[in-house]
Amino acid sequence: MRTTLTLEPDVAVELKKFMAKQNLTLKGAVNQALRAGLKYKSKAAKYRHRVQPWACNFKPGIDLDKLNQLVDELEAEEFAKKYFRQ
Repeated sequence: MRTTLTLEPDVAVELKKFMAKQNLTLKGAVNQALRAGLKYKSKAAKYRHRVQPWACNFKPGIDLDKLNQLVDELEAEEFAKKYFRQ
């Protein structure tokens, strides 16, 4: 397939370095880079990340739905101590 390709300057510099290092033509370097990128993407899509549950061991009486409110209150208290010293 024949097509026109416009490269950003930083990509062009890296591609020229790659061409010189691997002793490739522009066509060969672009094809090799695209193959590697497409192969990486397909492998990455197959990987499934698993999350391991972790017991937090909160004490009875702590409402887990209000932890953000607790953090806000602690931050406000710290702010007041720092900026409103008497």
